[in-house]
Amino acid sequence: MELNLAGKTAVIAASSQGLGFSIAKQLVQEGTNVMISGRDEQKLVEKAKELQSIGKGKVGYHQTDITNPKEIEELISKTVEAFGRIDILVNNAGGPPAGSFEDLNDEQWISAFELNLLSYVRLIRAALPHLKEKGGKILNIASSSIKEPIPGLILSNTYRTGIIGLSKTLASELAPYNILINTIAPGRIATDRVKHLDQVNAQKQNVEREVVEQQVKAGIPLKRYGTTEEFGNVATFLLSDANTYMTGSAFLVDGGMVKAI
Repeated sequence: MELNLAGKTAVIAASSQGLGFSIAKQLVQEGTNVMISGRDEQKLVEKAKELQSIGKGKVGYHQTDITNPKEIEELISKTVEAFGRIDILVNNAGGPPAGSFEDLNDEQWISAFELNLLSYVRLIRAALPHLKEKGGKILNIASSSIKEPIPGLILSNTYRTGIIGLSKTLASELAPYNILINTIAPGRIATDRVKHLDQVNAQKQNVEREVVEQQVKAGIPLKRYGTTEEFGNVATFLLSDANTYMTGSAFLVDGGMVKAI
């Protein structure tokens, strides 16, 4: 299978750690030029050096707050300035705060909207003129909550499903430009975000985090959390030339955890 990712350029939001970094790592190893981004410049410097040491592609970084539209525009322009083109856009954002409906105020709802849905809209809008030039791929990172709501995560449950509506609509609008857009939805992947959520649930139950982790694993058919490498492998396929006929779809990477059809 030919991925044909060498020489292409990808811009990846929120990619100094976790799932975004796992995708950057896989793409650089395939020879893709990658622009990583995040709020912590020192971490970006360190991660860019790490990526450059293991990959064939070139690596750049740009400090970006994806809730700031001006900084999104700068991220896209810096990518084009550094690499001359954009072929791939990966939309990603940190998860919103945990909480039930009565726990959250308007400010938290608006903040989560800007972070987890509006940032995707703005990133696509900024990258679209460049993607239209030769066609390309857009991949939106969501959550398994697009299929099955997660208790205590009403903000994520609400806005992640909005990503699906966005992707489905854009699949038709962007197809004439040979731009494919898909959504990838992680279940329990071993990241700091998942560790934090397990800790929150552990505090509610007044037990150790490891107890909660074992409870969750018991409900996963594969009986373990996924690795960031496993997640990155699926994302890399969807972003590659091996994927030529899948668009507007959502793909779960969850070890069979979600039971919804």
